[in-house]
Amino acid sequence: MKKHLLCIALLFVIGLQTRAQEDPYQWLEEVDSPKSLAFVKAQNKITFDKLSQLTAYDSIYKTSLDIYNSKDRIAYPTVYGEFVYNFWKDEANQRGIWRRSPKTAYLEGKPAWETLLDIDEIAKKDSVKWVYKGASGLYPNYDRFMIQLSKGGGDAAVIKEFDVNTKEFIEDGFYIPESKGGVSYIDANTLIVSSNFGEGSMTTSGYPKQVKLWKRGTPLKDAQLLYDGEATDVSCGGSAVRDGTTSYTWITRYMTFYTSHTFVWINDQLKKLTLPEDATISGILHNQLILNLKSDWNVHDNTYQQGAIVSLNFTDLLADKISVKLILQPDEFSSVSDVYITKNKLLVNLLNNVNGELYVYSFHNEAWEKSRIAAPAYGTISIIDIDEFSDNFFFDFENFIIPSTLFLANAADGTFGSVKSRKAYFDGSKYEVQQIMVASKDGTMVPYFVVAAKNMKYDGTNPTLLYGYGGFEVSLGPFYSASFGTSWLEKGGVFVLANIRGGGEYGPKWHQAGLKEKRQNVFDDFHAVAQNLISKKITSPKHLGIMGGSNGGLLMGVAFTQRPDLYNAVVCQVPLLDMKRYSKLLAGASWMGEYGNPDIPEEWEYIKAYSPYHNLKEGADYPEVFFYTSTRDDRVHPGHARKMVAKMSAMGYPVFYYENVEGGHAGASTNEQSAKLSAMTFSYLRMKLGS
Repeated sequence: MKKHLLCIALLFVIGLQTRAQEDPYQWLEEVDSPKSLAFVKAQNKITFDKLSQLTAYDSIYKTSLDIYNSKDRIAYPTVYGEFVYNFWKDEANQRGIWRRSPKTAYLEGKPAWETLLDIDEIAKKDSVKWVYKGASGLYPNYDRFMIQLSKGGGDAAVIKEFDVNTKEFIEDGFYIPESKGGVSYIDANTLIVSSNFGEGSMTTSGYPKQVKLWKRGTPLKDAQLLYDGEATDVSCGGSAVRDGTTSYTWITRYMTFYTSHTFVWINDQLKKLTLPEDATISGILHNQLILNLKSDWNVHDNTYQQGAIVSLNFTDLLADKISVKLILQPDEFSSVSDVYITKNKLLVNLLNNVNGELYVYSFHNEAWEKSRIAAPAYGTISIIDIDEFSDNFFFDFENFIIPSTLFLANAADGTFGSVKSRKAYFDGSKYEVQQIMVASKDGTMVPYFVVAAKNMKYDGTNPTLLYGYGGFEVSLGPFYSASFGTSWLEKGGVFVLANIRGGGEYGPKWHQAGLKEKRQNVFDDFHAVAQNLISKKITSPKHLGIMGGSNGGLLMGVAFTQRPDLYNAVVCQVPLLDMKRYSKLLAGASWMGEYGNPDIPEEWEYIKAYSPYHNLKEGADYPEVFFYTSTRDDRVHPGHARKMVAKMSAMGYPVFYYENVEGGHAGASTNEQSAKLSAMTFSYLRMKLGS
């Protein structure tokens, strides 16, 4: 027996040694261990001491903080009944206040703000670095809300019931302990909840797999279980979905990031909807379920093509009958960015060659009719919020040189007017915007935007910052950034936005061209943009820097390990980098639909070909990279950046590393933290690229 135990112990030690040899820096995945935090503290001090001493730092910090704290910012609205709600941070409210104004006063340009919740105050009272993560209200009066508060900015949140009339959390009201998940009111005394209910209730991705119906006055543990998914699912959640005054309770099971099953809880049982697994639902209008197709759908000898918006008769669907109507079929140059529903209309925000267009669809006589709202052109349109009791809605327009303007529009008659414009922090008339197409390695034409001074010289000396993302069907459109304008453009810099594959700029096909074994297309597109900037003599490798975060941080890691000859500066923010272990860290398993499963040998073959952590080489001429992450990021594990820095340092490569102690995946929780990040980032870029 002793010999048997000794063998087991020996095998265990050998296993530990083998893992240590495979990854000697895995200990840095222990987020809050004293050893890990000592590493972080030492790296932070080195980086901050150096970057904060650069000539540009103080002025960038002050300007950035003034921008973040400015009273001239737009107070973006969320409409509940007769009030407009807004979350606001400034110099006096560093963690922010949740407030509201009567809708009429807001629309007259004189909002009468009433503070409902002071996050700084409750953070001080509780001695917790609370971060506001959102609120969901009780229809139709919206006198009660479920408030989400995160400790340090992570995705996991505590959810507490709040009375907006008394401005107090409700004693003995609904309370859900810290967890990832969600909640929605079914009625005044019933919630549908997805949360960590204890052992066996969470997926391997770290999200809830159970959905429960919870009655007021009963313990959460006794809530009625409506659905229990699989541990290998990404997540399961529930919500109340309304078609006018009719409400449906439904549950969505996400098997992968891009596939799901939807169920309706009706007559005390679950009814599964017969829908394509990869389609996304936008809601119900006049008994028409709105669906966005991610692949071709064959129904009754008709094929509805990938990227289309269609509607289905919902009562028919509940009776297992499929009645489909085509709403919109984008062409090869366009894609659907957003779909929203007002009281009577369907809003479609369309991207046409990466510029926004706004359309209204009306359902009459069993057919959809289209009209266009004459919104500003050549920029990004964002639908901010809708008034569910009318056809009014708010939308925002911006581009690289025109600040954001908030508009109030009416979907019924197409009229709209400006509510408020953001202050211009730099003179946009000095700059011009070009949209350029370049052939990628496989011949695919890839667009990118260049923002530069009108008198820019094509001599290869312009400090240029290239930004990219390329994943999860996320589209990057023209945007106005006061920080980029004041800290980069006004200092002689050029800004470039790459619309590479993996994004959604040209619909599902553009995204799917960068999935899994096709991932190298994304990186080739980015390299092609960089090379084109150099060949056009807009810049040169000495003056070219790149920036990206999250999946864009992975892009940065691949860019400098595959083509270090192209770049002299890299800003790699909250990144994925170790693609062997990403699926075992925090929410990583949920992204296997995007990247593949590294535990399957044939999938690891294509993943390891680009995994930045595994493709570091001795003796390469890498740029001096600036890595930035957050200790409290519970989506992309800070261990990715930590380990990359440790490995590069051991190889003798100089790097910059800063890890904010809070902020979650956003990287910062307060305006001061955001300004500090901005100052370090642009000081680094100007030092490396010569601006």
